[in-house]
Amino acid sequence: MTQELKNPTQQDGKRVFLFLQGHPSFFARNVANHLEDQGHTALRINFCLGDAILWWGRKSHNFRKPFSSWEQYLRGFIQTHGVTDIIYYADRKPYHQIAAKVAADLDIPTYAFEFGYLRPDWITLERGGMSAFSHFPTEPEKISAIANQADEPDFEPKYPYTKPREIFYEVTYNLLSYFLWFFYPFYKADRYYNPLVEYISGIPGLFLEKRRHIAARKLVTQLGRKRRSFFIFSLQLQSDYQLRSNAPFSHQKRAIEQVIRSFARTSDKSTDLILKAHPLDNGLERWGPFIKKISKQLGVSKRVHFIVGGNLTFMLKHAKGCVMINSTVGLHSVRSGCPVKVLGHAIFDIEGLTHQGSLDSFWTHPQLPNDAFVRDFVKAVAASIQVKGNFFTTKGNKAAVPAFANNLIERKVNGFDAFEEMPPRLTTLVANEPPLYAPKPITVEIDPVEPKEVSPDRLPVFVNPPAAKAT
Repeated sequence: MTQELKNPTQQDGKRVFLFLQGHPSFFARNVANHLEDQGHTALRINFCLGDAILWWGRKSHNFRKPFSSWEQYLRGFIQTHGVTDIIYYADRKPYHQIAAKVAADLDIPTYAFEFGYLRPDWITLERGGMSAFSHFPTEPEKISAIANQADEPDFEPKYPYTKPREIFYEVTYNLLSYFLWFFYPFYKADRYYNPLVEYISGIPGLFLEKRRHIAARKLVTQLGRKRRSFFIFSLQLQSDYQLRSNAPFSHQKRAIEQVIRSFARTSDKSTDLILKAHPLDNGLERWGPFIKKISKQLGVSKRVHFIVGGNLTFMLKHAKGCVMINSTVGLHSVRSGCPVKVLGHAIFDIEGLTHQGSLDSFWTHPQLPNDAFVRDFVKAVAASIQVKGNFFTTKGNKAAVPAFANNLIERKVNGFDAFEEMPPRLTTLVANEPPLYAPKPITVEIDPVEPKEVSPDRLPVFVNPPAAKAT
């Protein structure tokens, strides 16, 4: 039963927006200011000291209870304050998954935002969820219909920012919350690594960056001179929620081994494979030695290479194809005309964009993206679930904040009918890390060989199992 919300501000069309955890920057606070400038109410719940610092100068509420109390607290907060909309960064964070469940029960829309599917200069803003939990359509006909209604997007890069700026915000936010944990003693950070260990381990990479770029460029140049074709495997951060919640692998090493085994088994001997580390990888996983070990065991050590750095745009223009679990590099690749094979679940893994055959077949017969459909997909995504700008710079915020807020106010998020009631990608989702809440039962396995349905007693705790059929 939907709970009736009693809030006088709703009577004149004004709404109450609740912000949960945001990106580690002042972006969400700036959006809240803009919403209030338009006559709406913007509330905030802090979970850690980093949240409170980023909301400095605005009134907020603090949740300092155990995670098990979060659902009850949120239900009471929504009723007390007449919340009409909930906004959060990264939909797979535990607090946000519970918020999605409560919002669904109360028929309140939720909005998730993140770095853009399109890069650079874009922010993703989706209603309901992202990636496998996205409500964006999967049918090419619907996507093309959305594109036909939309204006041409502006892809001129306008808002650059430096990696040190991004690192500064991230490190400051997490270390403040880590060292001053006693202000929020029950905070469930759900971080993959201890932040202190993670950041210290990343320091050497800052000094090796130039050398690594040179080594990567040298490798690609040598392959070109020898007229050897190559594929790219774009690695992701092991801590990425996209790996943990939208892919079937217990660890990225499982995916690496699967790819190298497939490459050794079926690829042409004149072809090489380059595994490229994420630009912000901290080095803790020691991908290089692991890749070298597997490649040597399979007899392809001379054809398999690992790099940190390099110009990805240049590499994609010359690669035979690109493999990834579900990185947004895939969308960058198809826009470059480079064939893509997705191993996990991604919003762009659709017929006409990515290789729909097996991984083995990808090495010999990679399916090229359909240029016309690529344009339609990018145009549809840009018009319905992307906002131009960035989180960090003054100019980037000046562009993104009003557009972001106005899309919320005017209910334009997932506009042009780019919203399916049931997330269409959940029908095929196989996730290693079971969600705390999902709108329908999904398959949950660890390193599956042959995916199979999970019995109702193993489904996520907040999912209602399908009703038993009458006999």
